Amino acid sequence: MKTGLTPAGTWYRVDGQSGKPCLLFSNSLGTDLRMWDLQADAFAERFQIIRYDTRGHGRSTAPQGPYSLAQLGGDVIELLDHLDVQRAHFCGISMGGAIGQWLGAHAEDRIGRLAIANTAARIGSADGWKTRAANVRLYGLGGIASGAPERWFTPAFAAREAILVSGLVDAMASGSAEGYAACCDALAAADQRDDVRRIALPTLVIAGEADPVTTVTDALFLYERIPGAQLSVLPASHISNIEAASAFNDALSSFLQ
Repeated sequence: MKTGLTPAGTWYRVDGQSGKPCLLFSNSLGTDLRMWDLQADAFAERFQIIRYDTRGHGRSTAPQGPYSLAQLGGDVIELLDHLDVQRAHFCGISMGGAIGQWLGAHAEDRIGRLAIANTAARIGSADGWKTRAANVRLYGLGGIASGAPERWFTPAFAAREAILVSGLVDAMASGSAEGYAACCDALAAADQRDDVRRIALPTLVIAGEADPVTTVTDALFLYERIPGAQLSVLPASHISNIEAASAFNDALSSFLQ
């Protein structure tokens, strides 16, 4: 295992043997690289695993916002440069999936295969994100964190895995309010409905059949506009890599073979 900070302040962790193909994971809004623990364990034998905390999250720096999607994508390029990795497969969920779309459209020479999960070309509305950013800057992350389980997981999973869900909520509540809000600013301005047609990489779109945030309809939009894309719909809500980890890993593994 190797951990560190890039010059721009991105905290990262690398697991597995050098020389293997690289597989890079990008977290959702309000989480950190630990959300990928089940994937890191499952794929470590075949790949060198790179995980990082998106700007404003986890142990990465949280400079004053607003941020932009191009800035968040640029952080990934800087991370690859810092690790001397020319090309990596990329798997991102929610906000991480939005970053993946940007990379697929603007930096395809650095990405091998692209997996974008529980995401959309346009996530939510600009007004909704601006309101959330303002509220978080004013009141902090406690309120938004307490309501996260109903956005992230089905009620049955949240009840069955209460300890796991509580840990994710606590981690979110203790994060940087400014970093979270600044990423909301990035999502408020991000509209990739035209740009996704430019993605020429092999692409897997993953959706959760019970996802209220980025719906199956959002996934179909991506699937229909990214040439040659594959689609996998899982029995999960928004954080499908945790709620349906086995099915998620199977879909990703098949795609990466």
